[in-house]
Formats: sequence, structure tokens, C-alpha cells
Amino acid sequence: MLGVSANTLRSWERRFAYPMPQRTEGGHRQFELREIQALRQAFEETQNISSAISLARERGEGPSSPERLRFALASFTEHEADLLLEESLAVRSVERTVESVLLPGVQSFDPGSPEYCFAWRYASRWLSSAQRVAPPASLPTGVLIFDGADPLELDSLYVQALELFLRRAGLRVLTLPVDLQVTRLGSALRALNPAALVLAGSCELEVVGRLVYASRVASEGVSVFDYRGALPDTGASTVKRLGPGAIAAVEQLREWLDGDRSAGACPRASALAL
Repeated sequence: MLGVSANTLRSWERRFAYPMPQRTEGGHRQFELREIQALRQAFEETQNISSAISLARERGEGPSSPERLRFALASFTEHEADLLLEESLAVRSVERTVESVLLPGVQSFDPGSPEYCFAWRYASRWLSSAQRVAPPASLPTGVLIFDGADPLELDSLYVQALELFLRRAGLRVLTLPVDLQVTRLGSALRALNPAALVLAGSCELEVVGRLVYASRVASEGVSVFDYRGALPDTGASTVKRLGPGAIAAVEQLREWLDGDRSAGACPRASALAL
């Protein structure tokens, strides 16, 4: 894992007392995997063993970080990434783990690189799995998301994160592609009766106009929100802007849903626990 001989590893143990192994009854060394992983990452970054050990000691005891996740993903190791996120969930909520560890870890790679593609697909699967185990909706309030982000775009992961957090807040959520034919939208709108419509990804104004019009005809009083700059900011738009993170976006939606609104407005939404 470290790319050095056993003699070199023993010399580091004598000189720096790191990594410090346990001994079996037969005298064989047994190293902690976390220490070796932290040292491997730090040594690749610094190329200096003294500096690497100082950095590894600092990281090895702390909670999961985007840097540690990046290293696992750069090694194309799903199991190691899983362990880091499980470690984070022991001290953070799902929402904080996604925004503080998972998404920054993916964003640290150059788009289009093999590492980024692997990291994006890993994150997308992780978010999908988290959605499947989210509790069922506890409120009748509906939120419709129109997703214009392309596959492998970072914004696509942010849309998945938004849907996950809204579900965990107890809301009914439906995500549809922004290029969906308007004539086929009626059944979804009748089933969801959304109080809020969120535009995400890259959206063409003409397409958005048709979608918003159809939504407002089917669901009276629906409000439209922009998430992460889906629409150009002309200064004259009446569309409310959310984000840029999913936690902030859900809090803004919650405040709007909980605010004093006109008669016939949608039911109040519960607070999102973070």
C-alpha cells in the first residue's frame, strides 16, 4: 500500500513512532488500516516522510473529510469510500455528510477525468440508495423539480441531494426532466398538486415558460424557484432563487411554506432536522 520495503517501514517506526503497530504473540506487526491510508495519502501529497507523518497523524484521528474521500475515490476504491461516509454519519447528519464530505470530494476532481467519472457515479449511487431508505412523506405538501442538468454534471448531484433532503423533511417530491413534453405533464401534476416548482440545471427560457404555464394552470398558486442558477439572472425575474447548497435551499423552501400566505395555501411543512 505504501510502496516501500518492510525495512523502510520499520525505520519509520523507530524514528517517528508512526505508524505504530500492535504485536502478535509471534512478534508480527499488525498496522491499523486507517493509519496506513492516512500516511499513504499524506506521502503522495508531500513526498516528504516527516511532513507526511505529521499530516497523517492530524488526519488519522479526525472525522471523515473531503480530502480523505478524494483519496479513496482517486484509488477507485468503493469500499474505502463507503467506510469514510459511514464514519462521517456517526458524527454528522445525512445532510451534513453530503454537503461537507461527499459533494466536495467529487468536486475536487477535474471534470472529464476517469477519477471524476468514477466519483460522480459513486456519489449518484450513494444518493439514490439514501433516497430509497428515506422515510415516507409525512406531509401532503408537494414539490416538483424540473432537472435540466446533464449526466455527469456536478449540478445533477446537487439535484439528487435536494430531492433527498426534501424527502427527509417529510415532503412529497417528484423530479422530472426539463425536456419532458408538456402535453404529458398533466397526470403528474394532478397526482402531486405541487405547492412549489423548482428549476434546476440548465433551462432554456422557452421550454421553462411552457412548463411553468402548464404547472400553474394545473396547480393554482404554485410558486417557482430557481436552484443553482438554472435561469439567467436578468434582475427583472419574479422567480425566487434558492441555494446554492441543498441544505440552504430546503431551509428557504421551508420558510416559504411555513410563512404567512393567502387562504388556500398549501399545508405547513415541518422543520428539517440537521
